Amino acid sequence: MSRLFLTMLLMASAAPLSAQTAATPPVPRSAGTPYAARTLPDRIMLTPAADPSRGMAVAWRTDAAQIASEAQIAISVDGPTLEEKARTVTGPVGTAKDSANGPALYHQIHFDNLTPDTVYAYRLKGSAGWSEWLQFRTAAAEVRPFRFLYLGDIQNGILTYASRVIRQAFHANGGIELVAHAGDLAAQRDDLDHDDEWGEFNQAGSYNWSIVPQLPATGNHEYVDVVKPDGSESRTLGPYFPLQFALPDNGVPGLRATYFVDYQGVRFIILDGTSAIDLGTMAQQTAWLDATLASSKAKWNVVLFHQPVFTCARPQDTSEVKAAWKPVFDKRKVDLVLQGHDHCYSRLTSEAGREASAQARANGTIQGPVYLVSVTGSKMYGLNDRARTQPDKTAEATELYQVVDVDGDRLKFRTYTASGKLYDGFDLTKRADGNHLTDTSEPTIAVRTCTGNIGPDGGKCVARGK
Repeated sequence: MSRLFLTMLLMASAAPLSAQTAATPPVPRSAGTPYAARTLPDRIMLTPAADPSRGMAVAWRTDAAQIASEAQIAISVDGPTLEEKARTVTGPVGTAKDSANGPALYHQIHFDNLTPDTVYAYRLKGSAGWSEWLQFRTAAAEVRPFRFLYLGDIQNGILTYASRVIRQAFHANGGIELVAHAGDLAAQRDDLDHDDEWGEFNQAGSYNWSIVPQLPATGNHEYVDVVKPDGSESRTLGPYFPLQFALPDNGVPGLRATYFVDYQGVRFIILDGTSAIDLGTMAQQTAWLDATLASSKAKWNVVLFHQPVFTCARPQDTSEVKAAWKPVFDKRKVDLVLQGHDHCYSRLTSEAGREASAQARANGTIQGPVYLVSVTGSKMYGLNDRARTQPDKTAEATELYQVVDVDGDRLKFRTYTASGKLYDGFDLTKRADGNHLTDTSEPTIAVRTCTGNIGPDGGKCVARGK
């Protein structure tokens, strides 16, 4: 082969690559963290059934050699003999998913006919053998005190920053029985390779995701952009969310990210704001929301979704959600509305503003729905003008988690910073005439906002305008 021919061949083969590289920059990858599927199960995620006193579900991933979905479950005992009375449960064959980390199979199994208020141990099959035994407790069949964790957008800096917040929440607050995620669990569109992001999400929560049932809502970043046959742009739910979470099938028909769970006196209702706003399902979700609240026999009703009714960062409130869902929340006397999306913190008890809200409490006025917005990951937005006077308390450039204790007629809500400092708190007390809100008397740290270009920790302000 002549040197000229070889040079021409190399130039010809290199040209398309150069053009492609120029048009499509390489997707960033997680540094030093290989997320290829292994011969043992990983990405293990526990989710509750609609009645978590009688059922749980688990999703996990294996390498492509483990085609069967197989688990063992037993009532926990106190010696190393779990396998003696374990029963084997099988599910559909694994769903294949190829990625930048190679091929993998995703599995899901439902554990049914469980006994309430009982500790179970389960393990999952991989091509090289069984996982470790993992334990969960079913909910009690009756109303009983419990604690749950509420997390805003984990989305960015998942392993680098958000992981410490998640771990601090579990380390400092024992007895967490549920975790409510307000959407955008991963960025899934712009930060990293998608499989790396979900690998980081699972690593950030590690075994806690596999022993504490998770209640995830979808955010706009759970969706991916698509081009329809007519050339117009749309969105569809990305591939990872339905593989990662085995959710109850009791929501709006065809919308697998809408569902409800009744847990020891609380009805959790999960909505899909992105589908409602962008994909035309607002009417169906609103009708389902109203019916699900109307049928609730729970003492407390908590609604979880992504795009906030009252924004703390964006110039305008989410008009579509506000017009459709707020009247239902008011009519059906919803207690808490948990949201994300704005990458700031807001606790709002009255649209009229914090002064009017404080005066109403002083006058003994009953409290309507309390609207919360929070953020766990590293992306931060600056507060809008309304956030200076409308919410009762706000924060910017601050990673947070929320611990909620439900005990009979009292609901205790506490917000903590990444290092475990108490930032905000209130109690809701349910009386014959309705809810009454009392601010916590515990000492909280100073309000965290940027001052010019200086952030609340003394470094640069990382909260950008939205």
